Amino acid sequence: MLRILLSGKIRKLTPTSEGTRNTFFVPLISLKTLFSDHKRSSTIYALSSGYGKCGVAVIRISGPSASLALEKMTKISNLKPRIALLRKIHDPETKEVLDRGLCLWFPGPNSFTGEDSVEFHIHGGPAVITSVLNALSKLRFQVAPPGEFTRRAFLNGKLDLTEAEGIGDLIEAETEKQRRQASNQASGSLRRLYDSWRVTLLNVLASLEAYIDFAEEHSVESTVLEDAKTTVQKLSKEIEQHLSDGRKGEILRSGIHVTILGEPNVGKSSLLNLLSRKDAAIVTSSPGTTRDVIELTINICGYPMILADTAGIRDNPENEIEIEGIRKAKEYCKKADFVVCVISAECNIQNSLEEYLEQYKSSLEIDKERVLFVLNKVDLLEEEDKKKWKKRNIIPISCKTEEGLKNLINALGQCFEEMCGDPKEENPVISHARYRNHLLHVVKYLEEYLKKTEIPDYDMAISLQDIRGAARELGKITGTISTEEILGVIFKNFCIGK
Repeated sequence: MLRILLSGKIRKLTPTSEGTRNTFFVPLISLKTLFSDHKRSSTIYALSSGYGKCGVAVIRISGPSASLALEKMTKISNLKPRIALLRKIHDPETKEVLDRGLCLWFPGPNSFTGEDSVEFHIHGGPAVITSVLNALSKLRFQVAPPGEFTRRAFLNGKLDLTEAEGIGDLIEAETEKQRRQASNQASGSLRRLYDSWRVTLLNVLASLEAYIDFAEEHSVESTVLEDAKTTVQKLSKEIEQHLSDGRKGEILRSGIHVTILGEPNVGKSSLLNLLSRKDAAIVTSSPGTTRDVIELTINICGYPMILADTAGIRDNPENEIEIEGIRKAKEYCKKADFVVCVISAECNIQNSLEEYLEQYKSSLEIDKERVLFVLNKVDLLEEEDKKKWKKRNIIPISCKTEEGLKNLINALGQCFEEMCGDPKEENPVISHARYRNHLLHVVKYLEEYLKKTEIPDYDMAISLQDIRGAARELGKITGTISTEEILGVIFKNFCIGK
């Protein structure tokens, strides 16, 4: 049980500038006990830079025997921390010179993993890399599995799980907005937020337990119950607001799924080729060329757009293949985050333009709120006709002459910013479905607690289980309370050498 009482008054916990993961946590599960069988006594090694020919390759070694790599392979005896030394690197058995490169020594705990670590910065040829890796194996070091370096950093208290996952996202980031969001998370933006919430719950828990145990014996404030309820209500609203973000961070992390829809021969495949700057889709003058879905990832104003070109939708398909293509197009539309609806300037408008757009959208069975209308083939129109379309917030373009391409990209960028926001460290968003799942459980626990407080003469000891449950769920996000299964899921997707 958590009881903190000093001189009849409750001492409150506050997050330090380095967070709270190393200062206090509910001792529900001990990480040392949980991972007592983890083979952290081994020394591991791996290529940390990418495979392939390059100017410089980095090989990382971590573990209690890491210094042997320097002593046996470089003849460096007087190890100086964090100082790069240019040395010949030898095979530890044959003494053959393998390469000449920079050698660095990072004694634990002041290293990325928290263990003794060594880095060799060598020439990036495949033969050189292979020879050095083979030499390390002769020292009976173990090849590091994917994510093992970051895993050890977590187990040694150098990172929490959100920071570790942020590093993974940073490695996978393909656009500037993804990089910025991952960088903020890797630097602890989410950890600080979730730690502050957890400390708030621990303070409530401490106050209520002290009230239960010492209210009659000591001068514990009589407003404890009401203060705790107010704090929980405020925290619950704050977390609910955090959850109601429209999945901005998750969409940005995984990419914005955009589907191009339209009737046959309006220029959907031409638009895909134009935006991707490659001939990814076959373009002909015959309608119905596209039968299957073609997907490409494109960087639009720093946002990752996964653009899908689909078959043209019409009422009377010619064969089973076209029917299947139309079915897939509609299926992709339902799953998409955003729809680009393409209209041809050759269209026949019999009624008003507004009625035509509604009928066109209805015929394509578009039920999304996020839709951008694009008018293609405007090179066939006069300037006066182009202005009429622009007034309806429709982007006029010509895939043939590239007229209006810049305006289309800017319009997509504005739409994506509304969907994903602009990542900021002071206002972090949920980037993983795992966090959202745990936070939903937190809100549920807090709601259950608040319901119990409305019952006359409720059992306060039982209601505290809801506060503990909420704190436990927050702890699972950052890894203060975790399981081997969760760690396996997180680190299995890391690249080797990280």
